[in-house]
Amino acid sequence: MAKLHFLGAAQEVTGSCYLLETHGKKILLDCGMHQGGDAPDQSKKGRSHTDITHQEHFAFDPTEIDCVVLSHAHLDHSGLLPKLIHDGYRGPIHCTDGTHQILKVLLEDSAHLYLKDLEYDNLRLSRQGKQKKLQPLYTMEDVETVLHLCKAHPYKSPREIAAGITLTFVDAGHILGSSIIEILINHEGKEKRLVFSGDLGNPDTSLMKDYETLELADVVLLESTYGDRNHRLMTETLKEFETILIEAEKSGGNILIPSFAVGRTQELLFHLGKLYHEGKLKNWHVFLDSPMGHKVTDIYSRCIKQLDSADVELMRKNVSNKNNVSSLEDFLPNLTITESVEESMNINKMTHGAIIIAGSGMCTGGRIRHHFKHRLWYANTHVVFIGYQARGTLGRLLVDGVKRIKIYNEPISVKAQIHTLGGFSAHAGQSDLLNWASHFTSKPRFYLIHGEREAMEKLAAALWQKHHISAEIPAAQSIIQF
Repeated sequence: MAKLHFLGAAQEVTGSCYLLETHGKKILLDCGMHQGGDAPDQSKKGRSHTDITHQEHFAFDPTEIDCVVLSHAHLDHSGLLPKLIHDGYRGPIHCTDGTHQILKVLLEDSAHLYLKDLEYDNLRLSRQGKQKKLQPLYTMEDVETVLHLCKAHPYKSPREIAAGITLTFVDAGHILGSSIIEILINHEGKEKRLVFSGDLGNPDTSLMKDYETLELADVVLLESTYGDRNHRLMTETLKEFETILIEAEKSGGNILIPSFAVGRTQELLFHLGKLYHEGKLKNWHVFLDSPMGHKVTDIYSRCIKQLDSADVELMRKNVSNKNNVSSLEDFLPNLTITESVEESMNINKMTHGAIIIAGSGMCTGGRIRHHFKHRLWYANTHVVFIGYQARGTLGRLLVDGVKRIKIYNEPISVKAQIHTLGGFSAHAGQSDLLNWASHFTSKPRFYLIHGEREAMEKLAAALWQKHHISAEIPAAQSIIQF
């Protein structure tokens, strides 16, 4: 008998975390942090990185966990691993090689922001005459321990992680290294199989291979981020983007693109490279104003053999070095990567013709907020959202049409034109989720996770209508047995 605890991303999109108990072992599936917030300017409204992190608490004793299995590197799936270490965990962290490489970039950046905010908050407390300081929930040394404990495995290579418990990673097609987790439990000759979808990719996007399907399971945890809708076709999305380019050029404006450093940025650079070689970026200069996005892009380039072969071949045919594409940068000659703050500030001198890609993807921090402060009040500025915007984030407020915001405690009038290009999403849409679920022939029990309640309900209805699959929507802290 196995027990599964739904500890995070249950009727919510972030904070992925599930605890499997079987064979006297406790296996943690993901250890993600919650992202988003209630204030458009978290750093000035009591919702700093410190505040958000210090609200996170484990519903278990980290010292009792035997191993962690990580679906992919995004922080809503991995961000609390350093806290897990700080609280006493010392077991293995199973993941793919791609996840291990990207994890280093994301966790180090997240820890840097957290510790910087913590230092600021303690300085503020000291100014108020308060003697007690906030203690860090984790340190940079804990991040290093996380990376040291990672055990990287290739796809489709079953590995016994405990007696009678076998783990297999299958390509989820979401970002580099992303995986579907399959855990086979063998007890006295009887097998039970748990499949956790992780985040499934969007087959219509570029660079990543398509998600793989499975047929056997007793229990399936299926993500439902976009369970209520499909994305626009990529062909239609790119046409709309070209229209935005034309409109922005006619008005003498600039384009701001908040982008997630992992996955979305790399795909965007790929499509901009295609437009460049089609002669459609003649009057544009592209800036990647994201040091973290640059690091991840380098990882994608090093792991180029793991990417979609057709897309890699297209890049190879369009660069001067025909036999070896060393990086995505080669594919986009009018790209400038800005590392320093001074280089980032110099972009402000561009009065027109700039495509500025900057983090963070939901505008909760990062350099995009500086560009918003400088350009959001111009009517010829175009803001293009290419990823999911969670409730409570600045990105969601802008998408929902807010006309006035505060950035760094300064009121800003929103006159820019706001666009949402859903085709760039790295998540599977409803049709793809239905397709993936339909391949199971063993009639498993389905549980919908990692989505807002409305999206889950619509996906559950569609699963029943299309495939007669009955899916449950577990509440946070609920437990099932199988």
